[in-house]
Amino acid sequence: MSHFRREEGQGLVEYALLVLFIALIVLIALTVFGQTISSLYSQVVSSWP
Repeated sequence: MSHFRREEGQGLVEYALLVLFIALIVLIALTVFGQTISSLYSQVVSSWP
């Protein structure tokens, strides 16, 4: 039975690392493209009727 508990714990660690990796990619993307996205958003909002 303890074998299954270790696998579940391992799965949780893998999911946590995956979430951390995705969050890091999103943070880097926002840092790199943040100004461009902000400018594009401003253009769209100002052209809205």
